[in-house]
Amino acid sequence: MIVISNRLQINEQEIEFNAIRSQGAGGQNVNKVSSAIHLRFDVKASSIDDYFKEQILAIRDSRINKDGVIIIKAQTFRTQDKNKAAAIQRLIELLTPVTVVQKVRRATKPTKGSQKRRMDSKNKRGQVKSNRAKIRI
Repeated sequence: MIVISNRLQINEQEIEFNAIRSQGAGGQNVNKVSSAIHLRFDVKASSIDDYFKEQILAIRDSRINKDGVIIIKAQTFRTQDKNKAAAIQRLIELLTPVTVVQKVRRATKPTKGSQKRRMDSKNKRGQVKSNRAKIRI
């Protein structure tokens, strides 16, 4: 089980890992060793709660395709194990904000003291401005 939070866990059997060759320069080793990892996680077919599925599919991220599959490519390291761990870590980072529940904002009224202070400062400022005006006789 991959633990995203105490409310969201992902079964490792639902994640598919494919080893591929890394891109870019790397000498002779890069042409014969498949050290990069493609992580694929099908959100719609997973066993997580429907609430979390909706939240995950609502994320605007290029790593989530229109079929609801998260695809993460990790090729930073030279070994498959480190790239696999990096891909899992990126998946956790992608899904962590989904588990955070936003607090409901309750509207509050300003206190009587703060209202009085505000009006006093406005009146004082108005007096300063009126004192700048030309004196009419």
